[in-house]
Amino acid sequence: MIFITAKFRVRPEHADRWPEISADFTRATRAEPGCLWFDWSRSVDEPTEYVLVEAFRDDEAGAAHVRSAHFKAAQQTLPPHLAETPRIVNATIPQDDWALLGEMAVPGQE
Repeated sequence: MIFITAKFRVRPEHADRWPEISADFTRATRAEPGCLWFDWSRSVDEPTEYVLVEAFRDDEAGAAHVRSAHFKAAQQTLPPHLAETPRIVNATIPQDDWALLGEMAVPGQE
């Protein structure tokens, strides 16, 4: 799978509304057949920073995402709400779902 984590620093005046601002893009991306997950989290230390954790089945699914109409629309609609260009980590990982964190295993739920 292609595993991507991106940090979005949102303008302070838009930070509380970011989930609403990015909702159409989020909804459309989650509906893509090759999208495994597409999840936003807000930093507990920096209220203007959102972290996006996303995964796509393979290179083809990732390429389809970038070519999609909703991605192209997001390229126009999201940047005006940002304080800076998002930062990204992108890696291909030989798995297709989350693995268990064995070091913090919950007894009886192995």
